[in-house]
Amino acid sequence: MSQAQLIQDNSKYDPVEGRAPLILGAPDLHAITEAVAKPLESKTPIGWWMCFLPSLAMLSLLPLSIGWLIWEGVGIWGLNNPVGWGWAIVNFVFWVGIGHAGTLISAILFLFRQKWRTSINRAAEAMTIFAVMCALIFPGIHIGRVWVAYWMFPLPNQMDMWPNFRSPLLWDVFAVSIYGSVSALFWYVGLIPDLATIRDRAKTTLRKMIYGALALGWRGSNRHWQHYERAYLILAALATPLVLSVHSIVSMDFAVSQLPGWHTTIFPPYFVAGAIFSGFAMVITLMVITRKAFHIENIITTRHLENMAKIILVTGSMVGYAYGMEFFIAWYSGNPYEQFAFVNRAVGPYSWAYWIMVSCNVISPQIFWFKKARTNMAILFIMSIFVNIGMWFERFVIVASSLHRDFMPSSWDYYSPTFWDVATFIGSFGLFFTMFCLFVRFLPIVATAEVKTVMPEADPHHGGEPQVVVVHGEDKRFTDAPAGS
Repeated sequence: MSQAQLIQDNSKYDPVEGRAPLILGAPDLHAITEAVAKPLESKTPIGWWMCFLPSLAMLSLLPLSIGWLIWEGVGIWGLNNPVGWGWAIVNFVFWVGIGHAGTLISAILFLFRQKWRTSINRAAEAMTIFAVMCALIFPGIHIGRVWVAYWMFPLPNQMDMWPNFRSPLLWDVFAVSIYGSVSALFWYVGLIPDLATIRDRAKTTLRKMIYGALALGWRGSNRHWQHYERAYLILAALATPLVLSVHSIVSMDFAVSQLPGWHTTIFPPYFVAGAIFSGFAMVITLMVITRKAFHIENIITTRHLENMAKIILVTGSMVGYAYGMEFFIAWYSGNPYEQFAFVNRAVGPYSWAYWIMVSCNVISPQIFWFKKARTNMAILFIMSIFVNIGMWFERFVIVASSLHRDFMPSSWDYYSPTFWDVATFIGSFGLFFTMFCLFVRFLPIVATAEVKTVMPEADPHHGGEPQVVVVHGEDKRFTDAPAGS
């Protein structure tokens, strides 16, 4: 095989790390810009319309179902006594969890200087914002009297009484709104250099004006880059504790109650691990489709997806441990109510949901122990969907199985969703996918400026033509010959 063919074959090894490179096909800096800008500058493909129109149809269910809810009241949902919380709170926790991977990839991995994050962080950050948008819908509509939702904010109401700061619902409003605000700011700051690139490439006056306004006058000067890097570092530092705090606070919705199955200190770390678990699964789902649809397999590579599969394996094992620990705590406590709550989950009326949860969250990720599974796009896509199905059922099991049989058997009942529960949930998915479709069509889906920093050309010692280095008698990797050699 010739040297050029070896380079096209992605060289199989990173020049420094001795493994698969982050960017394949040995492109130059201009080729990266062209690949990322192409979806924004070319004619809208038919495949995009095939995704956008169904998403828009799903989104149409959201205002319809919320409007009918406000008109008729929460009686249109399947809530009963004792199940006062249903799909609304389940969906809220589910969407907050989906939004965790983006901030973790962008902030924590950035602070740890993990270079593989650069190709996926932009789309993951966008996913975070759209998931938070979906999540914030549900605290406002499940309170019953939607027209007094402003009571959730720290403002005096018409009776000159402040909201109840001891209410976990108020904690959610603070946690999720701050998380969404910091995530949006973090995402936008990272977009500025790429927006300026699109502005400079724009061929129409309207595009120049829109992208120019969004780019905030970016010119790529040394001063601009210094301010940019400082701001990005500060926002990463602010976002990092939010990854851990926001879902810990969401878990307090349950943990501060006295209800068996909820009143447990394991909930905060358990919820955080589950959020990262489901968030990375959604990133894989979207990235497998996006990289294929926009022909950027050389930028979002198998190595990126394999690394995310490893994180799913780790966090899935943590979630499985938490499931076992819940049963141990119930047994060790000697509390008959606590013991009944967990036995009821496994063998009671909702046992079908419990075993779907265990199968999807604990058993299915174990396939990622094998490298062939971690690098197979079909397996990654299917397993990521299974994980998100399992994580939705986890939240359903926590809510429904703990509530439907409380301390008094006389009030036991079985909870079933109605059409309007399902319609609201489908509508939230419509909002998520509609926003993501608009994002991939009108904004750079890859952080071009960051991807270029991991390429050989960004190395100050880079120079010359790539050459094959022979290690132990085999063509193992490529390096760059020193300038002038």
